[in-house]
Amino acid sequence: MTHYAAYLIDLDGTIYRGQEQIPAAQRFIQRLQDQHQEFAFLTNNTTKTPEQVVANLAQNHQIKVQPEQIITPSLATAHYLQEQSLEPLGEKSCYIIGERGLKQALGDTGLKYNEFDPDYVVVGLDSDVTYHKFELATLAIKRGARFIGTNADTNLPNERGLVPGAGSLVSLVETTTQQRATYIGKPEREIADYALNLKGWDRARTAIIGDNYHTDIQCGFKAGLDTILVYTGVSTPAEVQQMPTQPTYEIASLDDWNL
Repeated sequence: MTHYAAYLIDLDGTIYRGQEQIPAAQRFIQRLQDQHQEFAFLTNNTTKTPEQVVANLAQNHQIKVQPEQIITPSLATAHYLQEQSLEPLGEKSCYIIGERGLKQALGDTGLKYNEFDPDYVVVGLDSDVTYHKFELATLAIKRGARFIGTNADTNLPNERGLVPGAGSLVSLVETTTQQRATYIGKPEREIADYALNLKGWDRARTAIIGDNYHTDIQCGFKAGLDTILVYTGVSTPAEVQQMPTQPTYEIASLDDWNL
C-alpha cells in the first residue's frame, strides 16, 4: 500500500449511512488524527453547511473535526461561479433548488435570489422539492439562465437504503429543458481541484476515498488522484469487477487501510 500525505474522504456511505454509524470509519479518522495526517471530507451532499456537518459528525458519530475540513459542492459551486463570472456576483442573480448549505454558500457570494430571469439556475438536493420549484427552474433555463447541477449522485445511502440523490433532481430538469447541466461535484474533477488548491496539497501524494465507483472513484480518475474504494455503501465488488478501469485499491472496511 502507498503511504499518502493527505486524503479526501467521502461521507455518505463511507463515514456513515444516514444516522447509522460505521464504527471502522470512526476508528480510521481517529488514526489519522493520532498520526497528524492531513485529511478533509469531500462530500456531494449540499444540504448542510460545513458547521452543520461538523455538528452531525460530533453528535452522532463521535468524530470531531473543524469546518475547514468539510468541502462541499456548495462551496465549490460558489467558487466556480466567482471564477467564471466577468462581473462581480453581487451584480448577478440565481434561482436555487436546494437546502440551507447550498443557499448559504451562494448567498455569501453576493448573488441575489431571482425566480423569473436569473443568470444561473443551480439544482442540488432538496428534500422539500415541489413541482412548482421544477417549473420555475425549467422556465428560467428556457429564458437563458445558465444551468448548474451540484452533483450527479442518483442515490444516497442512508439507514433506510439507497434514496434519491441530487442527480435525480438535476436529471429531471435536464429532461424538461433538454439541456445538460454543468456539474461541479463528484464525479467531475472541479470539486477535487478546488479542494487541492484550497488545501495546497500535492496531487501526487493525495488519495480520494469513497464507496461509490461512479462518483468518488470516477472523480479521482478525472482529477489524476489515486483512489481507494471501500465497500460500505453504494458499489459492490461484483459491479466494480465489470468496470474497464479499476480503483487503485479496494478494501472491505476502513479498518483494512494501513496509514
